Amino acid sequence: MRISPAVAVVAGLWLLCWFHLSAAAQTFNVLDFGAKGDGSTLATAAIQRAIDAAAETGGTVLIPRRHTFLVASLQLKRGINFHLDGTLLISTNQSDYTGDGVIMASNAADLKITGSGKILGQSLSFMTNYDAPNEWWLFKEWRPKMFVLTGCTNLVVRDLTFGDAPFWGLHLLGCVNVLVDNVTVNNRLDVPNDDGIDPDHCRNVEIKNCHVTCGDDAIVIKSTRQTNDFGDCANIHVHDCVIRTQDAGLKIGTETTGNIHDLLFERCKILSSSRGLCIQLRDEGEVSNLTFRDIQFVARYHGDPWWGRGEAISFTALPRNSATKLGRLHDIVVENVSGQAENSVRINGSPASRIENVRLENVSVSLRRWTQYGGGVYDNRPTKVLVPVEPHQTDAFNLRAADQISLKHCSVKWANDGPAYFGNSITAEKVTALQIFKFQGDSAAHPILCN
Repeated sequence: MRISPAVAVVAGLWLLCWFHLSAAAQTFNVLDFGAKGDGSTLATAAIQRAIDAAAETGGTVLIPRRHTFLVASLQLKRGINFHLDGTLLISTNQSDYTGDGVIMASNAADLKITGSGKILGQSLSFMTNYDAPNEWWLFKEWRPKMFVLTGCTNLVVRDLTFGDAPFWGLHLLGCVNVLVDNVTVNNRLDVPNDDGIDPDHCRNVEIKNCHVTCGDDAIVIKSTRQTNDFGDCANIHVHDCVIRTQDAGLKIGTETTGNIHDLLFERCKILSSSRGLCIQLRDEGEVSNLTFRDIQFVARYHGDPWWGRGEAISFTALPRNSATKLGRLHDIVVENVSGQAENSVRINGSPASRIENVRLENVSVSLRRWTQYGGGVYDNRPTKVLVPVEPHQTDAFNLRAADQISLKHCSVKWANDGPAYFGNSITAEKVTALQIFKFQGDSAAHPILCN
């Protein structure tokens, strides 16, 4: 039987497609590349060989279940799925590392990091000792980040768990088109700088269904100072996350050297924090078009070194130092946000940069004191221009150096046994175009004060 040329061409194309699909679906088990999953033999080189092989054709690098692999810096490549079913244990030996992170990638397009496995950071091995008066660990000179993913496009991070990080967790720098879905972060609450998820100069990012526990900021949008121009940080959607932290729950800043705009935070629960919602403009970037909605929070005092003093909401535009040319913070919406706090809803600009156009609608705060730390202060850090921790009465809503501020259907409830420094329901100082519509709640001590 003769096969027509047309059929032969179709068959050839089908075989070619089958070959490419088979190659793309190929699995590269790190055990086959010499990795020892005994938790004590350094497996970095063997796993890197599997990564490099997968990058040749595309495919899945498999970290198999029921194995623990000791690793340092791994450089992921474009077009692969780094699939973690087992456990990675990070090395505590600095000489094992070739970069400042464990899971690293640079300009890797179409990279996926998936799986139900774990990455364990051994954070206390990077600490010197526990500082009991300040309730935190003191860190050594060097400690790695868990992830440093730079310049990646079409990036997916899904389903995995990492924890006990000695430094930042998931650092995304200059990445575009990113999905972070169902990631669990289990860091220690008493280790400093162990941020959860940090999009930095990133665009088109969705972070959803994540559970984040950490000592430092949980989900924080940044624009750090870089030698390369990674562009604005924009079009970021954070939703349906559960957070527990000793610092800010949902935050922008403090590093604001570039523009940050068009961010949406919604349907999140902040179980514990030092500040529920936080924006800290401290540099020359412009921060604008921000929405926080349908969020519940708890904000409380912690030990002195931890930034934040239990503020329910803290939006500040304060110069980092005397040489700072401060940018602008404007066009912010906060709606359907409620919770318990030990300190104020605070909107605080400065002569260097007045905050503009903020609408608070259906914002409810219940103010009481339940920790034993000293109160009656606002936290201005980091700044070398103002008093770092400023003595101040606790108002429900404190507004300073701001324009076009609107409070609609907002409310406050005060504890019956509140301290003497619990103050006004609303205090407005050097504020223009203030609108208050159907505010509910008496003051703890005084009527509304505006000047």
